[in-house]
Amino acid sequence: MTLFTTADQTRFVTRDELLHCGLDADSADAILSELQKLKDLDPVSRWTKLTRGVLTASMPFQAHALLFERNYREWDSSNGPPPAWIPSPEEVMRSNIGQLMKSRGFSTYQELYAWSVEQRRQFWEIMIETTGVKFKEPYTRILASDREVEEPVWLTGAKMNIADSCFSAPPDSVAIIYQRNDHEALQTVTYGELEALTNRVANGLVTAGFAVGDAIGVVMPMTVEAVTIYLGAIKAGMTVVSIADSFAPHEIELRLRVGSAKAVFIQDYVLRGDKKIPLYDKLASIKAPRAFVVPVADGEASALREGDTWWEQFVSADVYFESAACSPDAHTNILFSSGTTAEPKAIPWSHITPIKCAVDGYLHHDIQPGDVIAWPTSLGWMMGPWLIYAGLMNRGTIALHYGMPTSRSFCEFVQHTRVNMLGVVPTLVKAWISSDVLAGVDWSAVKLFSSTGECSNHSDMLYLMSKAGYKPVVEYCGGTEIGGGYITGTVVQPCAPATFTTASLGLELMILDDEGKRTQQGEVYLVPPSIGLSTELLNRNHHETYFSGTPRVSGNDVLRRHGDEIEVLPGGFFRAHGRTDDTMNLGGIKVSAVEIERSLRHIDGILETAAVAVAPAGGGPSQLVVFAVLESEHKTHPGVLRMDMQTVIKRQLNPLFKISEVVVVDTLPRTASNKLMRRTLRERYMKENATWGQRAFSQ
Repeated sequence: MTLFTTADQTRFVTRDELLHCGLDADSADAILSELQKLKDLDPVSRWTKLTRGVLTASMPFQAHALLFERNYREWDSSNGPPPAWIPSPEEVMRSNIGQLMKSRGFSTYQELYAWSVEQRRQFWEIMIETTGVKFKEPYTRILASDREVEEPVWLTGAKMNIADSCFSAPPDSVAIIYQRNDHEALQTVTYGELEALTNRVANGLVTAGFAVGDAIGVVMPMTVEAVTIYLGAIKAGMTVVSIADSFAPHEIELRLRVGSAKAVFIQDYVLRGDKKIPLYDKLASIKAPRAFVVPVADGEASALREGDTWWEQFVSADVYFESAACSPDAHTNILFSSGTTAEPKAIPWSHITPIKCAVDGYLHHDIQPGDVIAWPTSLGWMMGPWLIYAGLMNRGTIALHYGMPTSRSFCEFVQHTRVNMLGVVPTLVKAWISSDVLAGVDWSAVKLFSSTGECSNHSDMLYLMSKAGYKPVVEYCGGTEIGGGYITGTVVQPCAPATFTTASLGLELMILDDEGKRTQQGEVYLVPPSIGLSTELLNRNHHETYFSGTPRVSGNDVLRRHGDEIEVLPGGFFRAHGRTDDTMNLGGIKVSAVEIERSLRHIDGILETAAVAVAPAGGGPSQLVVFAVLESEHKTHPGVLRMDMQTVIKRQLNPLFKISEVVVVDTLPRTASNKLMRRTLRERYMKENATWGQRAFSQ
C-alpha cells in the first residue's frame, strides 16, 4: 500500500515501513489515511498538520524520523534546513516578542531585530522597563557613549540592587517548586517566603561580621538554600564566588583564592539517588575560608573544622532586610570560564549583567508570569544564575529537582510540575535517548525547550521535540562573559532542529574568515556595546583577551572576539561548529585543552599530549580525543592509557569530562614558533578517523 495513487509517481511511505518502525497496524493505517488527505499540501503545511494532529509522543520515534525524512525528501535546500516546528499566527501574537512587535509597529521579526541593534539605547530602556528592573535612584543616561565600546558606562547615576528585581511577583505566587528525592512529595516556596529566606541569609551574613563588597563562596548543587544564599549575599551588597560542586578539591581551592572569598557555603553531602557523596570533606584537604554547612543527610552530621558553622546556627531569624544600595557596575558574582593558562578566567558579573539574563528569558525563551522553568544546572555555571534571574525577574516559577537529570525521576518531575520551559544540554538528551527514560511521560505542558553548552545533533533534537507533541528547541549559545546568548532562536520563527535563527536581540555579530573578511562559515565576532558583555576580568587583561588584534570591518566597527565557529545557512539559519581556539565544551562545561593536558603530563610513559574536541560526523556534542606521544620504550595499549587518563581527569579536574579515544602518535604537529596545532589534529582526525583508530589500537 502506498500513500499516493500511481499517477502521482511519488512513493511517500508504505504500511510495511511504518510497521517496521514499531507502529501497530491500526496506527499505521490511521497515519496512511491522514496522509492521503494531506497529499496536495506543500511539505511545510503537511508537516504542520502531521505534528499537530496525527503524530503523538507515544509513537516510536523511528516513525517520526521516517515521516520527517519522507515529507521533506524533495525539499529545496536553498530554502534552508527543513523546519520541524512552525509557529501559528496565534502563537506569534501570544508571545512576548509578538507583543513587542505589535507595540513598536513592526510587521516582521527582521524589522524588530534591526531596530534592536540600530537603536540600542531605546531597546534597552524599553526592556529594562518591561522586565521591571528596580532602582533606588534612577539612572540619568542609559548609555554614556556609543564610542566607549570596550568599557561602556550603562545606567549613569543609578543606585540599585538587582536582588530587589527578583521579587516583583505577588507574594503568594510560587517562586520555586522542588523535590528533594524520589520519596518526598513536591514542595513549594512562594515569592514572599523566598524573600523572607533571602533576608534571613543577608542578616546572617551581617551578624557574622561580613560587609558590603566582601566575597562569599558557594559550592553547592542547585537547591532552595543555594538560591537564597545567592540572593541573600547579593542583597547584602556582597559578591558570590560560585563554584561547581563537581570540581576536585584543588580546583575549588583555586577558585576560592582567585575570587578572594572570605567564607564559603557548602553542603555536607551531595545526594545522587541512593548515594551520598561527601562534599564538605573536600575542604579538609585544602586551604579554605570559614564554612557555613548545609546538612542534607539526616542523622549523619559531619565533624566540622574549628570555626565552621552549621546552617541553622548561621541563618538569622530576622525576615526583614533593606538591600544595599549599589553602583550598577558593582560586582555581584564571580564566575569562572576556562582559559588557556593555569587559571580559569575569573569573570565578574555586576548588577547590570542579570538584565541580559532576564531579557533573553523574556524575549527568546518567552517566559511569562506563572510559567514553570526547569534547567538542570548549578551556580558554578552561568546557567545557574541565569535561571534565577530569567525565572524570577519574569515572575515565573523555578523547578528544582535535587536528583540526577538523567533519571526517570527527573522526567516524571517535569511532568508533575507541568514545566513550560525546559533547558537541556545535548549530552543529557543523548542519555535520555539511550536509556529510554522518556517512554510514557507526559510533557504536553512544555511550550519550548532550550539547548546550550554544546553543539546539537539534528536527530536528537527532533526526538526531543517529538516527546512534547512538537514544541520548538531554542538553541542558545553565548557565554559567562556575555551574561546570556549572542545567537539563539525565537518562538516567532520556524525551528529546524540543531540550528539557530537569529543573533540575540540587542546584539549584533559578524562571521569572518582568517583574513577578517565576511564569510559563510568562520569565527564569530561581536559588535559592542551591549548590556551583559563583560568589561573586566580579575586575573586577565580584558583588552588582550577580547579586543587586541581583532579585525576592523570597513575600518569602523570595533569587534569583540568570542571564539565560536558559526556557519550561515540558507533561509536565515545558522549552525554551530564548536570552538576555534583551545577551549572546548564537554558535557556542557567549558574547559581549556591546556587544563586537560596539564593534568595528564605526569602519567608514566607519556612525553606529551594534545587534547582536542571533535564533532561527530552527524553533529552533536563534542567528543574528547587525546593524542599521546609515548616514551620510546613505552608500549602501553591505548585502551589502558585511556583508563589511566580518565582516572587522572576525574581526580584532578571533573568526573564529567569523558575521554572518547586515545590516539598514539609519533609526534605532534607544531608551528615554527613551537605552538601546538590542535586544529590540524582535529581536521586530520575527522578526515581519517578510521585510519587513526586502527593505528591507535594496533600499537
